[in-house]
Amino acid sequence: QFNMKYVEQAGLVKFDFLGLKTLTVIQKAIELAGGCIDISALPLDDEKTYAMLSRAESTGVFQLEGSGMRDVMRRLKPNRFEDIIALVALYRPGPMDNIPKYIAVKKGDEPADYLHPSLEGILKETFGIMIYQEQVMQIAQVLSGYSLGGADLLRRAMGKKIAKEMEDQRQMFIEGANTKHNVDAAKAGMIFDQVNKFAGYGFNKSHAAAYALVAYQTAWLKANHAVAFLAASMTLDLANTDKLNVFRQELVRARIKLLSPDINKSADTFTVERLAGGEGAIRYALAAVKGVGAAAMKVLVTERQSGGPYRDLFDFARRLDTKSVNKRQLENLTKAGAFDELEPNRARVLAGVETMMRYGQAVTAERQSGQTSLFGGNGGFVLKEPDLPAVAAWDALEKLKHEFDAIGFYLSAHPLDAYSLPLGRLKVVRMADLPAQLSRGGSTRYIMAGIIVSRQERTAKSGNRFAFAQLSDASGVFEVTLFQEVLAQCRNLLEAGRAVILTVDVQRQGEELRLTCQEVTSLEEAVATVVEGIQLTLNSSRPLPGIKATIDQLGCGKGRISIVVETGPFSEVELALPGTFAITHKARSSLKAMVGVEMCDV
Repeated sequence: QFNMKYVEQAGLVKFDFLGLKTLTVIQKAIELAGGCIDISALPLDDEKTYAMLSRAESTGVFQLEGSGMRDVMRRLKPNRFEDIIALVALYRPGPMDNIPKYIAVKKGDEPADYLHPSLEGILKETFGIMIYQEQVMQIAQVLSGYSLGGADLLRRAMGKKIAKEMEDQRQMFIEGANTKHNVDAAKAGMIFDQVNKFAGYGFNKSHAAAYALVAYQTAWLKANHAVAFLAASMTLDLANTDKLNVFRQELVRARIKLLSPDINKSADTFTVERLAGGEGAIRYALAAVKGVGAAAMKVLVTERQSGGPYRDLFDFARRLDTKSVNKRQLENLTKAGAFDELEPNRARVLAGVETMMRYGQAVTAERQSGQTSLFGGNGGFVLKEPDLPAVAAWDALEKLKHEFDAIGFYLSAHPLDAYSLPLGRLKVVRMADLPAQLSRGGSTRYIMAGIIVSRQERTAKSGNRFAFAQLSDASGVFEVTLFQEVLAQCRNLLEAGRAVILTVDVQRQGEELRLTCQEVTSLEEAVATVVEGIQLTLNSSRPLPGIKATIDQLGCGKGRISIVVETGPFSEVELALPGTFAITHKARSSLKAMVGVEMCDV
C-alpha cells in the first residue's frame, strides 16, 4: 500500500488506478470469440466500427451507450479516433455546450475560429474548440512564450479562480503575446478570457484518450463480433435484470437469437451457440434466473459436464446435490423453462419439484448406505422412481407470467405479440423507440401499450394521490406516473397482468425519459375499434381439439372468427364461424401459442 502523503511530499508521480468491469467484458468477449484477437493491436480506422457508432448502435459500448450520447453520435457521425476522444471529453456538464459547434465545424456548416493563426496547429484537431487541458498549456506556450512549468501553473490558476493570481497571470499572458507575436492588448485579453473560460472545465486529454481507446475496443468487438461481445456483456451484468433486458432489446434489434435457459445446454454464464444455419446465438445463463444463485448453478453445470447430459427429470434428481440446490431454486428454473427439453409441461414439473427433491435425497441416502443392485433399473438403484403429479399445462398467458416472474422480463414471447396488427393501426410506440421518436422533434405525446407489472400509490404533500405504474411491452419494461385525476379514472385497470393502452406525455430529463400518463383504456376495448376479428390457419393434418375448446369458452361479442384449412396441395378454403365472439386477451394468446395454428387479425 502507498502512503500518498509521503508520495506527494517526496514529489513522486501519483497514479490513479481505476477498476473497470469493461476490461473484463473485453477479455470475456475475446474468449467467446475464439481467443485469437490481439486487442492491443486493433486498427483504429475500422469502417464497420465507425458506421455502427454513426448509427448510434452503441448499447454496451463503454462511455458511449447513454441515450444523450447516442443522439450526439447520430448527429456527429464519428469517423476517426480523435472524434471519440473529443466526445469523451465534451460530454460533461459545461463542455456539452460546445458539441453543436464541434459538429457544425466538422460538417463544414460553420468555419473554425482558431483565435490567432499561431494556434491553428493546436486547435485544428478539435475544430477550433478548446477541449483539453493540454491545449490550454500549449496555447500559453505558443502564443505567450510560457515555459512548460509556467503553463501548468497557469492551468492550475485558471482552475482555482483566485482573483489576485488570475490578474497576475492575465498581465503575463498579454505581455507575452505582444512580445512574441505582436498581438495587441485587447486581442490578447480576449484570447486569455476565452482560454480561461474553457480551462475551468478542460479535460485531461491523456485521460480522455485512454477511455476513448477502451470505448473503441468495445465498439470494435461489437461491430465485428457482436454475439460474443453481447454474451460477455450480459455475463458481467448477470444479476442486473434491468440491464439484461436492455441487452435483450439490443439482441432483438440486431436479430440475434436469445435462447431460453436449458438445464442441458446452458452454462452458469451466458454462452455462444451456433445454430443450424451457421449464425451465432446466445444461450441464456442459468445463474441469470432470479433467485437461483451462481454457486448452485455452477454445481449443476459441473455435474452435467462430468456425468453427461441429464437424461430425464429423475436422472437429474438422482444426481442433484440437495445441499447445494433447494426447492425454490428448482421452482424458478422450472418457471424459466430450463427443464422444457426433459418435460415440456412446466406446470407438472413445478408440482413435482417436492417429489424430485425427496427422491434425490432418498437416492443419496441409498447410495451412502450401499443399497444398490447390479440388476436394478434406474442406473442400479433399488429405489423406484415415483410418478409426477398429473397436472394440466398452463395456458400461454400463465406460462408467460411465470416466466416473467423467474427472469424479470418476457423471454420466449410477449403477451402483446398477438396484437401486432391492431397495435400498428392504433399507432402504438414501443418504449425502445421513444428516444428516436423524440429526437425527430414534433409531438411529445404518444400512444403506448403494455402489460401492468406493478402499481405503487403515494400521497403528495398536498394530500393528492398519485401512482407509479410499471409496465412491460415487447421491447422492455417502463414506468409511467399517474396523477390524481387520471388515477381515479383508471385505478381498476391497473391490476397486475392487465393489458392496457396508454396516452402519455414524454419529457427527457438528462439520460432518462419521464412518462406522464394522460389516459388509460383496456387493450381489448381499443383493439375492438380497429379489427373485425381473427383468422386461424391450420397447418396440421391432425385434429386440433384445443381450438374448439378455446372457442367454446368464448362468450358473445363483436369479433368474427374464420378458419382456413387446406383442401389440396395448392388449394384452401376459408370457413366463417356463425355468430360473433368476445375475443379475449387470454383466448387470443392461447390460440397464438397453439402448435399447428397461425392466427392473424383481420
